[in-house]
Amino acid sequence: MLYNNVVTQRPGHRPAAIKINKEDNPMSLEKIMVADDDQNICELLRLYLEKEQYTVVIANDGNEAIAKFNSENPALILLDIMMPGLDGWQVCREIRKKSNVPIIMITAKGETFDKVLGLELGADDYVVKPFDAKEIVARIKAVLRRVSAGTQAENAVREVSYDKLVVNMTRYELKVDGKVVDTPPKELELLFHLASNPNRVYTRDQLLDEVWGFEYYGDSRTVDVHIKRLREKLEGVSDQWCLKTVWGVGYKFETKD
Repeated sequence: MLYNNVVTQRPGHRPAAIKINKEDNPMSLEKIMVADDDQNICELLRLYLEKEQYTVVIANDGNEAIAKFNSENPALILLDIMMPGLDGWQVCREIRKKSNVPIIMITAKGETFDKVLGLELGADDYVVKPFDAKEIVARIKAVLRRVSAGTQAENAVREVSYDKLVVNMTRYELKVDGKVVDTPPKELELLFHLASNPNRVYTRDQLLDEVWGFEYYGDSRTVDVHIKRLREKLEGVSDQWCLKTVWGVGYKFETKD
């Protein structure tokens, strides 16, 4: 199989080693788990990620992915859908029961239904094979920058509040009618961005650029899926605000004067 930046791999053949210049980044970065039953893809991603000095943990089936998630506590997961044992959807569902760790799904299944299902189960992003390894690295960096933003300013509380709604990005916490609601990081970031700019209309492309934080090459339907999941959590909570669709344009967090 041919990937951008990589020659076709023969079965059992490891890609040529990529030279690491440790002077570029002498500090070890976060731990990434790659869960995929294709060992060539795992080794390819390991090489690119270790070049950026991430620590890489490999799992080749769903059960191993769950076990290594529990034992290794990765900062982010690259998760394939079609794996033996538990498939990627089942793994994502199990992880979401206990953690909001960012998950990027990497798969050959590019149909819209599969993308929507993965996002609805709690995945933060979706990449279709064949992929550009450099794009994967860029996505990982962007996600980890956002997740770690709160720790860079421990005393600065990033919070917006409205009637029966509090979005706190310092704790990555959503409170609806006084109760904490488990919410994946990307949904929180999207809601915080919209609620921080009430009544401003954003196009899907603007939200992808400003919330996802880098040039997004995927389907703009990603925004629709995240809005849908937020509405399921927020529907009917208050008549003072709402997530409103502006037909033909995009979305806004609408408040009453």
